[in-house]
Amino acid sequence: MQEVVSMERQELLALFKEQYGYTEGVRVFFAPGRVNLIGEHTDYNGGYVFPAALTFGTWAVAALTNDRKYRFSSANFPSAAACSSAEQITYREEDDWANYPKGVLNELIQREGASAFTGADVLFYGNIPNGAGLSSSASIELATCLALSKLAGLELPMVELVKIGQLAENRFVGVNCGIMDQFAVGMGKKGHAIVLKCDTLKFEYVPVKIDGYKLVITNTNKRRGLADSKYNERRSECEQGFAILKNHFPEAACLGDISYEQWQFIKGVMDNETIRRRVEHVICEDERVLKAMESLNQNDLAAFGEMMKKSHESLRDLYEVTGVELDTLFEEASKVEGCIGTRMTGAGFGGCNVSLVKEERVETFINEVGQNYERRTGLEPTFYVCEIGDGAKEI
Repeated sequence: MQEVVSMERQELLALFKEQYGYTEGVRVFFAPGRVNLIGEHTDYNGGYVFPAALTFGTWAVAALTNDRKYRFSSANFPSAAACSSAEQITYREEDDWANYPKGVLNELIQREGASAFTGADVLFYGNIPNGAGLSSSASIELATCLALSKLAGLELPMVELVKIGQLAENRFVGVNCGIMDQFAVGMGKKGHAIVLKCDTLKFEYVPVKIDGYKLVITNTNKRRGLADSKYNERRSECEQGFAILKNHFPEAACLGDISYEQWQFIKGVMDNETIRRRVEHVICEDERVLKAMESLNQNDLAAFGEMMKKSHESLRDLYEVTGVELDTLFEEASKVEGCIGTRMTGAGFGGCNVSLVKEERVETFINEVGQNYERRTGLEPTFYVCEIGDGAKEI
């Protein structure tokens, strides 16, 4: 199991001074990563998701300047970037991670006008495993959004910062993601998951009472680039499916508005087998989210765990976004006594698995799954025993 290294405020301020030469007027902001407990590939279909914020994430250590320059550096990566609020801000491949804060600044300026943004020095530090599917990009976006808006004297509601973060990823970075990641990162609540209807943003906090159990996230350590994956292809397939169903349910605004019962009645009209399977996953996954919420409200962890397993099987067989590594983790985790629920989490094609494991079996789980996964794939997984934390905030 890998320890997630956090930094204290004083350490972060020392790093900022090393980078920029001062600490006067410096403020510290934090945005977590997230894990989606169930409800995968439903967000961009306007359906239900069930994410929770984690206790690790991204810190943005920031100070206002008055030269209209924004300087972004990282304690994790050697590359840095700078841009001016008075000039057009453009995506540059060589800026790598810094395109996320640049995209957020660009959206803030478009929304609020350039005059509010007089410049800032920002140092980022993150302890989310990079490329693992735990929303490091959304974490950077919300940390940036909170920091730059506060420094500019803007008091924007968190849900507006969430929308800005999503727009930055869609329009500037070019990843056509739904709103789940940014919403969970911004709106998270300690000890709770969020049932969110992604088209309306109607949401409800659900207590996650798992006394005697732990959430264990396992990183396949197979890197997956979301923009380079088949994510956009799946999104297009769902749009094609909805266009067909819209003829039968004209009142529906998105795939997430079509109920499980309606789907059972109409699914025979779908001639294209691939499109039918994609749609079936989304509609049945929405139903699983609602059942999972009900299970937690009734303290029925066994039923919740079963929903997790069914979710993975659907993502494997109908949506086809798992792959050898995630399926191997699922199979090995399912064999371990005391693991009552397990599934891939995130976009798939690598990334992470999340499991619900009896507390006294966690060490055994890590040993057995780790050894068997490595034997079968040649990759060494990384395990994180996680807690559910709060959303983005100033420290």
